[in-house]
Amino acid sequence: MESGSATDVDALLASAKSGDACALSTLFGMYQNYIKLLAASQVRSRLRVRASASDIAQETFLNAHRGFENFRGTTGGEFVAWLRSILTRRIQYLVQQHVQSQVRDVRKEVSIEAIGKSVDQSSIRLETVLQAGSPSPSARLQRQDRSVHVANALAELADDYREVLMLRSVEGLGFKEVAARMQRSHGATRMLWLRAIEALRDRLGNGDSL
Repeated sequence: MESGSATDVDALLASAKSGDACALSTLFGMYQNYIKLLAASQVRSRLRVRASASDIAQETFLNAHRGFENFRGTTGGEFVAWLRSILTRRIQYLVQQHVQSQVRDVRKEVSIEAIGKSVDQSSIRLETVLQAGSPSPSARLQRQDRSVHVANALAELADDYREVLMLRSVEGLGFKEVAARMQRSHGATRMLWLRAIEALRDRLGNGDSL
């Protein structure tokens, strides 16, 4: 589902806080691809266990639904940050259950702060997939829904395009590692990535205008 303008999101949020269940469901739908994509980036780069990004996203939204009455924000930006914090806690739980239970060493402990920074970094990379450099903090604030637009567009791409963009542009891997993961040559992987960038740009209409 396409993300709306900041005004639309804020209006939906106000309705949801007034008890409108449909408005809350709509809000969750708007950020479903975004949360699922962030979950996928952490599952593969951090957890390295058999965990489904879809399941993690579903648990994130279930927890958000249960705890929505405790949400004190009033803007779309605060809502997105809140969803990321719930996702972060879910990932930390998985780390504790699936990783630290196998390696009982305090040096292996992954703090919630470290996971939160990793989730935020994935979001920033997603936000800047079609940009040469990272925007300033103020620019990110002005285009806080850019990463949601990109996540929705990525969800509509062919599997190999989405995979190469996830590995290279969201997880930040080098072409050598991306090629190994995708079992392709370095040259073929680079060409695939360039085609995927163009496909994403076409899907967005004009990536630079978001």
